[in-house]
Amino acid sequence: MFEQAPTKARKIAKGKLATGGTVGKAIVMGVLERHGEARVKVVADRRASSVIPEIVDNVLPGSAVYTDDLRSYRELVADYAHEFIDHTEAYVKGRVHTNGLENFWSLFKRTLKGAYVSVEPFHLQAYADEQAFRFNKRKTDDGHRFTDALRKIGGKRITFAELTGRELDSQPS
Repeated sequence: MFEQAPTKARKIAKGKLATGGTVGKAIVMGVLERHGEARVKVVADRRASSVIPEIVDNVLPGSAVYTDDLRSYRELVADYAHEFIDHTEAYVKGRVHTNGLENFWSLFKRTLKGAYVSVEPFHLQAYADEQAFRFNKRKTDDGHRFTDALRKIGGKRITFAELTGRELDSQPS
């Protein structure tokens, strides 16, 4: 199932509030296999040209795909058994829902607002990957999560420039 991370409310006609505004916000796309793993990706925008390639890279053709009602997903019907739920009408329609991914977004947003407080867009993919790791290992204990994390970093090195997006200022001699 797929869905964009929920966004803050924005004003619309007659002063009412609606969700979905993305101006000035980074877009994080999520894929969650039912009772399986989550994958997340920071994408340029919500257009089909940005989201469909991520779906193709992560989901086998012919799979059942449940999404929210974002129009960008409409062309999925060609290669997938695609059904969507319009959250203005309902949140569940039989097997069609995005509740598992909504849970992921809730945890991710709580982590960003609570533990990390302020996240630069440059680092957002790393934070999203960390949250996906935690979510995917949620049924294991801390010891196994720690061991799995250590296995994944062995032999890897991150430079200051990769970490910060800039080179070290040269120090005068």
